[in-house]
Amino acid sequence: MPRSSKLLLTVLCLLLAATLLVWFKAGAVLVQLFIALALAYLLNPLVNKLEQRGLNRTVSVLLVFSLALIGISLVLLLLTLAIKSELSKVQLNIPAYATQLYELIPLKIKSYLQIDTPDRLSQQLTNLALTFKGSALDIAKPILQWLQQAVSSTVGLILNLLGYLIIPIYLFYLLADMPLLTAWLKELPPLRFREQLGLLVKEFDEVLAGFVRGQLLVCAILAVLYSAGLWLIGIDLAVVIGTLSGAAFIVPYLGTMLGIVLSMLMAVLKFHDLLHPLLCLGWFALVQALEGTVITPKVVGNTVGLHPLIAIVALLIGGQLMGISGMLLAIPVAAILKVLAGHLLTYYRSSAFYQGT
Repeated sequence: MPRSSKLLLTVLCLLLAATLLVWFKAGAVLVQLFIALALAYLLNPLVNKLEQRGLNRTVSVLLVFSLALIGISLVLLLLTLAIKSELSKVQLNIPAYATQLYELIPLKIKSYLQIDTPDRLSQQLTNLALTFKGSALDIAKPILQWLQQAVSSTVGLILNLLGYLIIPIYLFYLLADMPLLTAWLKELPPLRFREQLGLLVKEFDEVLAGFVRGQLLVCAILAVLYSAGLWLIGIDLAVVIGTLSGAAFIVPYLGTMLGIVLSMLMAVLKFHDLLHPLLCLGWFALVQALEGTVITPKVVGNTVGLHPLIAIVALLIGGQLMGISGMLLAIPVAAILKVLAGHLLTYYRSSAFYQGT
């Protein structure tokens, strides 16, 4: 092996070892960078369009940042108002919920939770609703306590929180320097492989960009459809359940399963019949069918194009290997592997071994 090849191989091995070390010792940093990179893929086309119209790239990035911040703030405000209104309605219906729920709870669980009467269960549910309607600081306290227990040291906790707070800084530099970063990466491969690798990386870019932008838009569409359908059926907390189910669909199928369970539970508690839970199940099945046949093909297109079976297997493997992070990364990684497999298959079919020449 030539000396230059040995040197390149050594450098690649060192980079791989360093990446694995960072992942196992400071994996949160890589997750934060991944989030920033995903947002950069989402916003970069808008920045490019503004730059093409004559604006400075830095000005374009700041303008897109401002528009995104305003849009997110408006969405959060509307969601907060809707959730607060729904929680107020739920609070009025808590006695009826408590009576129905009390009949469904096994005796041993009633004894363990010290809810020997429907009134006591109603009081506990009321307290829970008041907690959710309380200040954001009160809601954040148990979360912060859990974080403090999960992180072994105060320094680690501070660094973890700081890392997520500076994601906008990562995002700004990624967007501002995206052309330079792209040009630098294009010059890295050896000249004899540059054209082929360039085409391969272009396909990777199309797959990842299409998945990130498309999946987020699909989640937003599903959240609206779920919420609207549950509201028409008459389910309490329709916006909460619909929004949560749509957001959870960032991991395919997870949001659907979560929404079915929550909506059917609320239907049983409110209507005490079989019709409304079945209506919830039917609505989620209908929206899921639309997602697979209309929404995702129209929004994401064929940039990812994974068979549902492959997607499910990828999600299960990702979850087993890396938990929630693995499930989030499973579909993009599987899509990249699909692109590689396609190129390898093309190379194999054009080889002398395959053609028998």
